[in-house]
Amino acid sequence: MSDDWERHRAFLAVLREGSLSGGARRLGLAQPTVRRRIAELERAIGVALFTRAPDGLVPTDAALALRQHAEAMEIAAAAFARGATQGGEVAGLVRVSASDVIAVEVLPPMIAQLRRRNPRLVVALSPTNRAEDLLRREADVAVRMVRPQQEALVAQRIGTIELGLHAHADLLAGRPLPTTVEEAIALGLIGVESDNDVVRALRAHGIPFRVEDFAFRSDSDLAHMAAIRAGVGVGLCQVALARRYPQLVRLLADRISFPLHTWVVMHEDLRASAPVRAVFDALVAGLRDYLGNDPAR
Repeated sequence: MSDDWERHRAFLAVLREGSLSGGARRLGLAQPTVRRRIAELERAIGVALFTRAPDGLVPTDAALALRQHAEAMEIAAAAFARGATQGGEVAGLVRVSASDVIAVEVLPPMIAQLRRRNPRLVVALSPTNRAEDLLRREADVAVRMVRPQQEALVAQRIGTIELGLHAHADLLAGRPLPTTVEEAIALGLIGVESDNDVVRALRAHGIPFRVEDFAFRSDSDLAHMAAIRAGVGVGLCQVALARRYPQLVRLLADRISFPLHTWVVMHEDLRASAPVRAVFDALVAGLRDYLGNDPAR
């Protein structure tokens, strides 16, 4: 890419994250590099783009006015990059985005099997609960828990990943299995630090969890999974994932079940790209095996 685009890319990252450090993390660059590119852009256009504040950087009016032009450059650069990936060999870099738990606990064996067949394939895996933008090529392939709405995306429905309440057998030793939500809460409930969309969705599905009920709190789904396996308390995890661990016991299966409808998604421009298509197809097949259910479910 040109130097101009790299400067605008740094500008957008800092604008979105609110700080040089946040922009650097988003781009996978060193903070001094991002600072230098912002300074170069400011010199080139002759205006300041950010002012310092106690909690980060504040965009100037000029920065806000330039945002949509920089985003147009971003979309054009992503389209150019997608066009450059067309080819018949399963080789090169493919970026994959998935939720923390799916990325860390579920996808690596699928990627390992795919790379054994295609050793020149490079996979960049982004564990994030943020829906990375496929149109701007933040990712080439994504596993999503919501139906994609953008028309330019190709989506394959996988099925339903079920969440259930689980505890380690050591936590349950010497006591009867809980038969009510209140009894499960009394064992020590694993949850989030603040009310969020997931907790509200659980309540909407008749699962009456509140932040006040959580004896162990973290906004990291990976921390929840680790705490369940360590016997810290009882918590929600994917039923298919829990089956891998014989010491995990499902509780209140008839009362507590939450569906995650799941899709594998890519940009329609990448259908002719052999590496992207190979990753897409491998994740579709692997996730269906993981669920062990009918894809029409």
